[in-house]
Amino acid sequence: MKMAEKVTIIVFSGNLDKALAAFSLAIGAVAMEMKVTIFFTFWGLSVIRKDKKVSRTRGIMRKMLNLLNRGGARRLPLSRLNMGGLGSSMMKKLMEDSKMPSLEEMISMAQKMGVEFVACTTTMGMMGISREDLIPEVGRLAGVATYLGEASEGKINLFI
Repeated sequence: MKMAEKVTIIVFSGNLDKALAAFSLAIGAVAMEMKVTIFFTFWGLSVIRKDKKVSRTRGIMRKMLNLLNRGGARRLPLSRLNMGGLGSSMMKKLMEDSKMPSLEEMISMAQKMGVEFVACTTTMGMMGISREDLIPEVGRLAGVATYLGEASEGKINLFI
């Protein structure tokens, strides 16, 4: 069986469990010598935002959106059973007890292993997010045409 040479992953969700799945798959694929690109868009940008308020947001709707969605990998809720943040805390404790790396550790590990992180410029503009609001691991800012170009070369394309 021939292995896929290229994997693309769209991270659309800003949920902890879904981000963990995306990074587990990315790390597994790059460990199998596949080229991996993760494209972060919409709520998925929360995964790669710095753990702080968005800088210089203009417009009341963007300010409200960013107040409600502060971002940062350590702030992500679970997609189910979040229970006001208690679910995320429980998940993180279970991960720690199981010697599983945290999402922050997985982000660093993936980047060091060669996974490319791309942030969607269209969504960034809509949400008032700038390059300075993103973690340093993000290597590229690009739009949908860039993702489609990457995906057209990939044999595995995932939407999470």
